[in-house]
Amino acid sequence: MPQIAQLGEFYASQIFWLVVFFGLAFFIVGRGMVPKVMDTVAHRDKQISDDFAAAEQARREADVQEEAWRQRENARRAEAQSLIADARAKATLASEKRLGEAQRVIDGKLGEAEARIAQALASASAEIENVATDAARDVIARVAGITVDDGAVRSAVKEKLAHG
Repeated sequence: MPQIAQLGEFYASQIFWLVVFFGLAFFIVGRGMVPKVMDTVAHRDKQISDDFAAAEQARREADVQEEAWRQRENARRAEAQSLIADARAKATLASEKRLGEAQRVIDGKLGEAEARIAQALASASAEIENVATDAARDVIARVAGITVDDGAVRSAVKEKLAHG
């Protein structure tokens, strides 16, 4: 095989150039580019960890502010509930006062109406008594043909109206 026979002639020069190119690649990439890439990666890692730390600090501050806000809102809610309760109590008192005044007016009007009804009832009873007395006197005069004393007829009519 001729390829194996040539190996000895070109072997040393190929190894030399291989070492030269690998050495150049090592110094260019390994010593020049890799440290820059590693610095960039380290800088990014530091930036990410700083951002995480800042985010964690911001979250803690937001939690503290949220708790303070909740406490303020709870206090305001309690104050609003207190104001509402006071307003309800005042409205209830005002309503009760107006209802009391209206009830007094109604009671006064009712008393007046009852007095007028009692007066009308008494007047009607007297009128009925007078009509019944006149009718009884007229009936007795027409049927029996006698004249009866007005006091006797009135007392008989009163007794009859009282006992039915």
